[in-house]
Amino acid sequence: MKKLKLFKAILPITLPVAVFALFNYAEKPLTAQTFSVHLTMGNPSGANTSYSNLLLNKSQYAVSYNCYRGTPNWVSWQLNTSWLGSAPRQDDFRADTTLPSGCYRVSSSDYTGSGFDRGHMAPSADRTNTITNNSATFLMTNMIPQAPDNNQGVWANLESYSRSLVTGQNKELYIISGSYGSGGTGSNGARTTIANGNVTVPARTWKVIVVLDRPNNGASSVTTNTRVIAVDIPNTQGVRNADWRNYRVSVDYIEGQTGYNLLSSVSSSVQSVIEARVDNQ
Repeated sequence: MKKLKLFKAILPITLPVAVFALFNYAEKPLTAQTFSVHLTMGNPSGANTSYSNLLLNKSQYAVSYNCYRGTPNWVSWQLNTSWLGSAPRQDDFRADTTLPSGCYRVSSSDYTGSGFDRGHMAPSADRTNTITNNSATFLMTNMIPQAPDNNQGVWANLESYSRSLVTGQNKELYIISGSYGSGGTGSNGARTTIANGNVTVPARTWKVIVVLDRPNNGASSVTTNTRVIAVDIPNTQGVRNADWRNYRVSVDYIEGQTGYNLLSSVSSSVQSVIEARVDNQ
């Protein structure tokens, strides 16, 4: 847990709700942590208007986007039964036109022939209640160049396990997913960038999952007994059949690797316990 906590956003107090609703509708970058449900556990990097830490507050998830890497730093989202349904997978990968003009807009074709998957951070299968919500997960601001064995194997298995907690046990999850470092290995070998240098290939993929027993309780309901799953997985081939449990680490470890302040909305006394613990369930 970091010693310095992120400042609480004051804009929701000083500006009318209608202004924020308009921003959310337009999917424009916001300048401070808002009352997005997807930022319930905090804004890990204090994402704002910086091109290296640009807050994109979607209805379906929140993103810290890095224009210089061409990938999200992290994506954060809520998952409970209300987000799940029977909407089909849209597969409409596309550039995010809400990015400012000075920020390179990654397209689906930028990944063509690279040997890396267009790897979702917020998964398509976590947004199946409506076609619109499923389609939103295919924006390229939600993608990283992910080794096929990572994306289709160990990573996909953790995604499925997460949804099983929701559908089978009626849990509510708050998930933060991201990557760091430079240099991964895809089906065509090792690369540090793709898309003529516009997209950095990360070395590692990570995820933090806060598991709440009851929906709609928020950060104040997190206790020292709350289950938190954290993983850190190499962005390489050869991990397709690996067990995601073998890559479990503490939240503190991921904070040390990324510099983020994860779960910053949780009380500091609780953070100090749950962020030091490695899940063993």
